[in-house]
This record gives sequence, structure tokens and C-alpha cells, in this order.
Amino acid sequence: MSTTSQPLQDRYDAVVVGGGAAGLSAAVTLSRALRSVLVIDAGQPRNAAARGVHGFLTREGMNPLALLDAGRTEAESYGATIVRAEAEAVLRTSEGFDVVLTDGRSVTGRRILFATGLSDGLPEIPGLREQWGAGVVHCPYCHGYEIRGQRIGVLGTGALSVHQALLFRQWSEDITLFLNDSLTPTDEEWDRLAARAVRVVQGVVTSVDSTGGILTGVTVASGHTFDLQALAVGTRMESRNDLPGSLGLTTQQHPSGMGHFIEPGPMGATAVPGVYVAGNVSNLSAQVIVAAAEGTMAGAAINANLVEEETAWAVEAHRGPFSAASEADVSARVLGLRRHGLEDGLAGVSTAARAAVDEAAGEGARRAG
Repeated sequence: MSTTSQPLQDRYDAVVVGGGAAGLSAAVTLSRALRSVLVIDAGQPRNAAARGVHGFLTREGMNPLALLDAGRTEAESYGATIVRAEAEAVLRTSEGFDVVLTDGRSVTGRRILFATGLSDGLPEIPGLREQWGAGVVHCPYCHGYEIRGQRIGVLGTGALSVHQALLFRQWSEDITLFLNDSLTPTDEEWDRLAARAVRVVQGVVTSVDSTGGILTGVTVASGHTFDLQALAVGTRMESRNDLPGSLGLTTQQHPSGMGHFIEPGPMGATAVPGVYVAGNVSNLSAQVIVAAAEGTMAGAAINANLVEEETAWAVEAHRGPFSAASEADVSARVLGLRRHGLEDGLAGVSTAARAAVDEAAGEGARRAG
């Protein structure tokens, strides 16, 4: 892995803030398009605590850190530069965007991609954080298969917890929803929970219990302990920093209440020209494979945008001081009507007289211009 001591260029076609699946996929796409790319990686992937990546075609069960290591190697093989560092500030300039690192260095990127992911806000319950990524899980599609058929508890954290309990019911017939004083099911939700044989427990969960690092259950305020083999928790998902906000990008509350996100446009473009987003920073529910795909699309969009800019520059340079308009003006001044291949009525007129007529025509053109 690259370090902050690695020499950096002053200027890159694209600077990618975030070295997860989205950021690295964007870097591969841009590097294969022969772009200079810098990836700023803080080295704090959201799924570091997980035992394996799931739902990623051909990479099922792969260690998350091993997946990212392979991604870095692939990006670097195409010429991307990856630096272990954190971005402290981003400023718009006439050249694009200046990105200041926490070690004091700065680089300029013509375009910038935020792929910073998000952080999971966990309830402050003793023993819960220690089991995060092991006995405590979040997404049924990421971990449901691994805990299929087990005694699964769902910790109430908000209105979506009923939905979460019904989802996990697909993987096990033994589901217990702990309301945890965080939600009150509607009459319709009570019916749905009863119809699917989901047990419901009142009272605040006071601890997540384990023995030898293995989750054993939870204890509620009454002192009663429930034996479990896994506990699902809906987290509060928030951006890791407010760097996009310094460029005018504001986060929005997700309709589900899960957290805040940046509204993306087509292929990761945002309302701020030159700024792109990909992965969980703009899609709270994106699994690793989805984040990677969004990074690929954002990389392609950035390259296409740079091509448009460079083409405009080329057209301007091609025209230069000899544009079609300037050539027409010169033609009018020098040839008069003869520039159209027409007889000008001056046959037999002396050269001096013809010159005088042409001069008059040129003067007329100048005045008209």
C-alpha cells in the first residue's frame, strides 16, 4: 500500500477521495482511459469488521481487506497513484479543485470524485460494538445466508425495524423483534408480524451478551435474557466528512430515515460542475458490487466530461486567428464580388482603376463590419 511519503504530481485529471470499491473502480476506469488519477485512501473501509464480502460475483466470501488490496494493485497496474492519507479540505480554483491533505500537501484535480462511503452509527448498548461484523449484522442480503436457520434477534432502532424483521424471516423461522422503546408497530404491522410468527419483546435492551467472543443473546431492562445466535441492527448511516459541503453539495435525509446522502445525477454527476459521487455516500443501501459498478460509471462520466472540455479547447485552437469569419472578411476586402466567381463589370479597366474600385469595396466592407 502506498504511503503519504509517496511523491505526488501537482496536477491530475481526476482526484478520487476514497479508496473503497467505488473509488478504486473509478480509478481503474479512468486509468484505462489514459487519465492521470490520484486516489486518496484513508484506509478505513466500512466493511473492515466483516468476515467476508458477499453478493459480489466471483468474489463470494473474500476477505474485504484482501478485495481492496487486489483492487489497489489493479488500479496501480494501469497507472493510478494511490496514497494513504486523508483529505482535509477541497477548494475550487480556476484549474479545477485543490485538495489539501492532512499532512499539509495539496494537489489539483480537474475533476473530483467523492467515494468516501459512510459510517454506521450503532446504538450505545454495552457489548454491541464488540460484536459488530461478527454476531451483530446489518444487511440480510450480505449476511442472511451465513446465519440461516439460527436464532436471530432484530434490535429495534426505528420504523424500519419491522421491515428488517420480516426480511430476516426469509432466512430463519426463529426471529425475535426487540422493540427497545424505539418503535411502536401499527395495527397492520402487528398483524404481519403475527402472521409470520415473529416474536415481539417489549422493553429496552440493556446489553448484548457474549462468551469467548461469541454472541449468546441480549438482556432487557427486566433482567430477562434471551438466547440468540445472531442480532440484526439497523444503523444510522452518515457521511464520513463534510468535504462535499464545502463545494456546495448538501446532504439530504433519506426517505427511509436511515441517514443522509448526496443526491446523485446521471452516472454520479452532481449539481456542482466537475464534482461526482459514487458508492454509499450517494447510495446508502449499495452493497460492495453496486458501489463498484457506480464507481465504474462515474469514472466513465468523468472521462467523457474531460473529453468534451478538451474537444472544445481543440476547436478553439483550430480556429485560432484564421476563423471562417476572419477569412470571409479578408476575402471581401481583397476580392469584392469576384470572391463569388462573378464578373465585376471591370473588364478592360486599367489596373490602377481596378485597384481603386477594389479599395472602395474593401472600405465598404470595413464599414459594414
